[in-house]
Amino acid sequence: MAAQTRLPQPVLTVEEIEDFLEEVFPQLHHGGRAVFVEAVGPMTARLRLIAHERFLRPGGTVSGPALFTLADVGIYVAILAHIGREALAMTTNLNINFLRKPPHGDVIVECRLLKLGKRLAVGEATLYASGAQEPVAHAVATYSIPAPAKR
Repeated sequence: MAAQTRLPQPVLTVEEIEDFLEEVFPQLHHGGRAVFVEAVGPMTARLRLIAHERFLRPGGTVSGPALFTLADVGIYVAILAHIGREALAMTTNLNINFLRKPPHGDVIVECRLLKLGKRLAVGEATLYASGAQEPVAHAVATYSIPAPAKR
């Protein structure tokens, strides 16, 4: 029987992450707060986008740029939860597949880190219309984690 690997535990709480995002990325809430961190767990994060009118495209569906942003922020939050307050961790690649039209309404992103190294993290994000079983989009992203500051 294979030994079970214990997943890394978050070092930041939901409240600490939301305070940090407010401090270093206030533009995320331009026009009113719409992105909320709902949970963080071992190598995971869940966020909600409240789909205000500003996120809609013609036809009343949530826009691709809004979904892309939610996926990017969601994986970033999963990383922050495990490495701490690191504003300079940055996206180096993000690929998203839009699977179906999300109706006007909240969007949930479930994120999972696939790799969390010292200098590189890879994660995936699955986005759902609130209450739906089938995903509306799926993204995979790579982030660069800066080296610790020398003291």
